[in-house]
Amino acid sequence: MAGGKEIRTKIKSVQNTKKITKAMEMVAASKMRKAQERMRAARPYSEKIRRLAANLAAANSTEFHHPFLAKSGTAVEGGQKRIGLIVVTTDKGLCGGLNTNVLRLAMNNMRQWEKDGAGDIRVTCIGNKGLGFMQRLGAKVVSHVGHLGDTPHLEKLIGPIKVMIDAFEKGEIDAVHLAYTRFINTMKQEPQVEQLLPLTGERLGTPESSWDYLYEPEAKVVIEELLVRYVEALIYQAVAENMASEQSARMVAMKSATDNAGNVIKELQLIYNKARQAAITKEISEIVGGAAAV
Repeated sequence: MAGGKEIRTKIKSVQNTKKITKAMEMVAASKMRKAQERMRAARPYSEKIRRLAANLAAANSTEFHHPFLAKSGTAVEGGQKRIGLIVVTTDKGLCGGLNTNVLRLAMNNMRQWEKDGAGDIRVTCIGNKGLGFMQRLGAKVVSHVGHLGDTPHLEKLIGPIKVMIDAFEKGEIDAVHLAYTRFINTMKQEPQVEQLLPLTGERLGTPESSWDYLYEPEAKVVIEELLVRYVEALIYQAVAENMASEQSARMVAMKSATDNAGNVIKELQLIYNKARQAAITKEISEIVGGAAAV
């Protein structure tokens, strides 16, 4: 059995760790509320621009057909030979299995695409954890951005995203997919991989009524600008969802670590008390034995 001094050192070390995890839990709880507010604030904009894009797509199917809405030869099953993947992860760890789950899902999709005949898979990483994983995996990383902080800014995201959008417009890739973690509630976050481009009818939705538009200067300019903004809004919303999920997962992970540290301290305290009692019993026995010998 370990000595009393060694056990006391272990208890002190675990107590210090518990203080750190408790502080991180409280910080994550504070950041989680702010992240959820930003995420919910972004949802109405995303919904409005989605409705507008759906109505424009339905109203102008004969006048002008944007390449983002192309449907020929780029179906999800079997038609995509060149694929772009945007992976949204965190910059820091200590958030449970959040990054592991979304990266595993992305890797499984990449392997499935390769089985289906995809010969060129390009990856854009948002977050340092995803970048490190894709580099170890040997994936073709064409752009990345990290150190977004606690508040996502669209101007930081536009550059890496534009690499994928330009490649799609030029015909260098057939589709763009988005992998991120969707926030459900504090205890539940779901990793998802969605097709971002070309925009499908399921993604845009069916407009409730048919709208008629007058364009100034022309339909091509308006639709091109709107659909680019729509794609950027989707990615910004995914980053906001991922940040809310990150803080929620970190809060839960740190709470679990704090609880586990408390249990370890109790176990060590029990061991220490037993060792201390054994030492006291041994000393009493030696004193009694010495007295009896005299």
